[in-house]
Amino acid sequence: MEQGWDPEVKKFFLRILNTISMGLIWLITAVAAGIYNKLAWKGDRPIIFVILFYTVAAISLFFVIRYIYRLWKK
Repeated sequence: MEQGWDPEVKKFFLRILNTISMGLIWLITAVAAGIYNKLAWKGDRPIIFVILFYTVAAISLFFVIRYIYRLWKK
């Protein structure tokens, strides 16, 4: 164990880091997929791809929020 660290403080900081990292990973992934693959707007592709992109993004955001909620509920 590190000297001077309270185990509860360490758990609290790990929760904060996990929350920030999961949020950033989701955000970067969604933005990169939307911009790089041009799925965030209708261009030359059919509208179904845009609808599927936003549906998958919303569902994955739900799971990220659920993970964060369960992490902080402990």
